[in-house]
Amino acid sequence: MHSETHFDTVIIGSGHNGLVAACYLAKAGKKVLVLEKNDYIGGATTSQKTFPEFEAYLSRYSYLISLFPQKIMDDLGLEIELLSRKIASYTPFDANGLLISNENTELSKASILALGYGETEWEGYQHILSMQSRFAALVWDSMLKPLKSKDDWKKQFEKRGEQNLWNAFVEEPLGLLIEKHVKSDILRGVLLTDGKIGANTHAFDDSLLQNKTFLYHIIGNKTGEWLVPKGGMGALVRQLHQKALELGVVFKTNSEVKRIVGDCVITEDKTYNAEFILLNAAPQLLKKLIPEKQLIAKYDGTEGTAFKINILLERLPKIRNKNIKPEAAFAGTFHVNQNFTQQELAYREAQNGNLPTVFPFEMYCHTLTDNSILSDELNERGFQTITVFGLDMAYGLFLENNDKTKKLVWQKFLMGINAFLEEPIEDCIAKNSKGELCYECKSALDLETDLGLPKGNIFHNDLSWFFAEAESEIGKWGVETEYENILICGSGAKRGGAVSGIPGRNAAMKVLAGK
Repeated sequence: MHSETHFDTVIIGSGHNGLVAACYLAKAGKKVLVLEKNDYIGGATTSQKTFPEFEAYLSRYSYLISLFPQKIMDDLGLEIELLSRKIASYTPFDANGLLISNENTELSKASILALGYGETEWEGYQHILSMQSRFAALVWDSMLKPLKSKDDWKKQFEKRGEQNLWNAFVEEPLGLLIEKHVKSDILRGVLLTDGKIGANTHAFDDSLLQNKTFLYHIIGNKTGEWLVPKGGMGALVRQLHQKALELGVVFKTNSEVKRIVGDCVITEDKTYNAEFILLNAAPQLLKKLIPEKQLIAKYDGTEGTAFKINILLERLPKIRNKNIKPEAAFAGTFHVNQNFTQQELAYREAQNGNLPTVFPFEMYCHTLTDNSILSDELNERGFQTITVFGLDMAYGLFLENNDKTKKLVWQKFLMGINAFLEEPIEDCIAKNSKGELCYECKSALDLETDLGLPKGNIFHNDLSWFFAEAESEIGKWGVETEYENILICGSGAKRGGAVSGIPGRNAAMKVLAGK
């Protein structure tokens, strides 16, 4: 009989990937312990009462779901309601705006034609969407299977007559594809954002990091549609946590792991033994936890560039474009300062160590699709939440004076959004009893401090390809480390990143297959 300190598997970190792994393993009869350094479960996928005086539970760090496979939902018996947004995106310019609908093709077409580039602009946009769909159909199911080689994948695309598809997404910089098929700087920018979210890259980056980032944004469940989790991210965490408890998983919060020695996981006051240890945190943490690695505890990946702003509104602001209602503009992804040229310039400025002159960002209003994260009282009063995700705000820009630089970015945000509003957004933001505006800004430095993300990189590492990038990875799950008993089950695993559960499930498959 197992003692209280002996387990089949110990999982370090209770983010959604760790919870997925715990559920699969416990369901297979394994004795599982999850150790969490914080006093709450969920990591970056938690929902929190960000503004204490208001009953509003915001998805504070991650907010939409595209990559969570239906198979994991089915395997674990999860019943997360994922809601479509009626509007995919709205991009204001001058007194007009580009509107892409998830429901009305003719509306989207009319908006693109209004850009002034004729039918070929619509046809080019549709061509790229078709390419994305075909690519997703070929690749998506492989995310839950062992890795195949790049050559095998290339041959598979060639066999399907999709050599051009392979070249466009895997061999050539994304910027070439975008520039070839669409001409509008605005529409080009809307397409490019999927290659830049959270990644320190640009359209013509020779490393093709922008391509990898783009693919992760467009392949989810073969549609690439980003859906709103009803109840916020906390709903996903709560269900996974409850399922794990029902299956007998043991949880210990306020239990930060200090060291790993062999099969021992050591916290401040206890030592646990396990056949397998799963790290649901950045892979770089291993260098701190394993004594012989501590001399080289250095993160050598690229720095994070994400800048998060969470806002509680008393009401939606009025916008200058009279042809669209605020309820439509804010329901989808609202792009500001994100045309192609602006994004490329912001990247170059950040790489030169300067805060971008113009802040490229996008935002959306969760509560227009799902108001269940607000109390009845706030709903009756018309409150809304806004989540802002900024680009090109590189980690290094905040090292000298984080608070001062965040205030500068906040001012750039206000300038950016207010240019397209009839009234300052500040007039619409809720205030607490001290008269303070209800918003919070999170720089890449904050993300490192709050969540342990190396240099604030939301993906832990640069995102990987969907294939084996070395011969040694072929046939593997992409979760392995140099230690047979230690696996990565978080975003830093191959095919990790975003809210997907994929590395958690794949790590569990590796455990169940044995060493």
